[in-house]
Amino acid sequence: MRVCLCLLLSTTALFPLAVMAAEQDRHGAVEEVLVTSRPYEQDADRALQAGSVVSGEELARRLEGTLGETLNGLPGVSSSYFGPAASRPVIRGLSGDRVRVLSGGIGSFDAASVSPDHAVALDPLTAERIEIVRGPGTLLYGGAAVGGVINVFDGRIPTRLPDNGAEGAVRAAYGTAADERAADGGATLGAGRWVFHIDGSYRNTDDLNIPGFAESKRLQEEEEIIPDSATRGRLRNSAAKSSSGALGLSYIADDGYLGVSYSRNDMTYGVPGEDGVDIDLNQDRFDLMGELQKDFLVFEKAKIRFGYGDYDHSEREDGVAAMTFFNKSWEGRLELVQQSGERTKGAIGVQLARRDFSAVGEESVLPPSITNSWGVFAVEQVTAGDWTIEGGVRLERQSTKVEPLAPDRAFNTFSISAGVSRNLGARYQIGLTATRAERAPSAEELYYNGPHEATGTFEVGNPDLKKETAQHIELSLRKKNGRLTGALSLYYTRFSDFVYEAATGTEVDGLPVFAFSQADATFQGGEAELNYLAYEKGSFTLTFDVAADVVRASLTNNGGPLPRIPPKSLTVGIAAQGAWYDARIEVEMADKQSRVTAYELPTNGYALLNMNVNVHPFARNDVTLSLRARNLTNAEARAHTSFLKDYAPLPGRDVRLSATYRF
Repeated sequence: MRVCLCLLLSTTALFPLAVMAAEQDRHGAVEEVLVTSRPYEQDADRALQAGSVVSGEELARRLEGTLGETLNGLPGVSSSYFGPAASRPVIRGLSGDRVRVLSGGIGSFDAASVSPDHAVALDPLTAERIEIVRGPGTLLYGGAAVGGVINVFDGRIPTRLPDNGAEGAVRAAYGTAADERAADGGATLGAGRWVFHIDGSYRNTDDLNIPGFAESKRLQEEEEIIPDSATRGRLRNSAAKSSSGALGLSYIADDGYLGVSYSRNDMTYGVPGEDGVDIDLNQDRFDLMGELQKDFLVFEKAKIRFGYGDYDHSEREDGVAAMTFFNKSWEGRLELVQQSGERTKGAIGVQLARRDFSAVGEESVLPPSITNSWGVFAVEQVTAGDWTIEGGVRLERQSTKVEPLAPDRAFNTFSISAGVSRNLGARYQIGLTATRAERAPSAEELYYNGPHEATGTFEVGNPDLKKETAQHIELSLRKKNGRLTGALSLYYTRFSDFVYEAATGTEVDGLPVFAFSQADATFQGGEAELNYLAYEKGSFTLTFDVAADVVRASLTNNGGPLPRIPPKSLTVGIAAQGAWYDARIEVEMADKQSRVTAYELPTNGYALLNMNVNVHPFARNDVTLSLRARNLTNAEARAHTSFLKDYAPLPGRDVRLSATYRF
């Protein structure tokens, strides 16, 4: 829909705004604290780097079975949709190993970045808060964050004493599109200085209801496919079942805390369209987190984070494992926050990680590999009047050792970032950031060589890949308070030796060959978000909001497009809120994507009508009854970012009922 780009451009012309609107409660603007972009806390509407915070009722309204679908539709964020069970976030057209998915600042320890059919081993049902940093996050989290960071906070390690000694919540939900049955709950209990946490979740779905046939009309015409009428309205083999649980224990002192947790995540889900093929995923995870708020040397705070994950998943055919992926990983980081001066803030840190990864099956598609990495970083902020200047550097080394048949590779990477912002009065802020970031190729990009039945491809790695360099510049404008708040960001990223996977036009054993190669590339685009408080009387408010984004990605040598780049998108919503209820209706739109590579089909645009109503029957937030409807018109929609877009459309009409009790 051309209206998407037109509205985005007209919005930026009419309002000198910035990257993100602050969330509002019924009394006005509420400042959100963004902790992912810097070791020291920052108000989200003052952070130079574009970011969003999703928590509370907004998180409940967005909640889906996967992290990608939960965040899909935020400015600059889309989904790699591989059916309703496997979906990884895509930020500004970048995904896989360029977007780091974290659990409280530490990696997810799974195989989700290897392939889009691999689910992220983090359960959105247990999330309390999710932070999204758009653009390079390499200074704090390494080269794999060159596209951005998704940081999930689950509260499994308590960081404070609970109010009145105990707090928690339980929720039950039902959804019609996949006959979804879900329940989750958790509690945090205090006894003196000790705090104990327990939580768990369960989700079970049948095959997904879809509008029409699974195969797109374009694919039917291209491949001369006659779809099976028996599967009309149903996405075969898309059922899923998952459960998770965790125990945590912390000691809370006057000047900090130290805590540990253990969690277990189990999931079984079908690969859409591949009858008899499913994935069985299991992960055990141990975490430690602590913070000391005490002056020592030139520092005022020390933060430590460590995690270990033992992960495996089997890709099964008729119950027999054809391929099993193993990942035993650990990661640790230490951050030292300097004593804040009248005008200065800063921190230094070190990060260590080890990943022991292998794929075992009938065919050796990926040699066992051990990847070790370390990084050191420093960030600094100086404020002078209305001006704020930030800068940071990171030095990192990554080495990958494989079995004797393949060469070992080692890379040294260096990243640097600088930014400046200026407050224009009390309401506006303008900012400019520039980043040069380097990323080492992953073991999968280097060494994968063989069939991948779940994606229906034959993937070929390239052991001669060089490190990838991104030069990024971004301009942001914000309006921070008043009845009209909002944001605009415009960015340009030039990649040298960009690693990408594309179809070659050849086949092996009937599977199309997708090979990893390198070329220079550019990404350019923008995001805009507006929030207008149209009416307020007593406890009642009426708010209008608009969010839009666009990205264009091209190979530099010939100007041709890169594969699976999201189209322009636009979401328009109206929200009403009172003392005992809140309601929202929105139209979520995506333009057609006709700028495609060879062997990639265009994707039609779509418009989805969504609605959400929450009722607090006792005029308090302890009990919430929710009615949520998505795609009310049962429109056919396909995600261009998905490998399965022509075989698996997005869900049809889905009505969800849920009840939540908080204490």
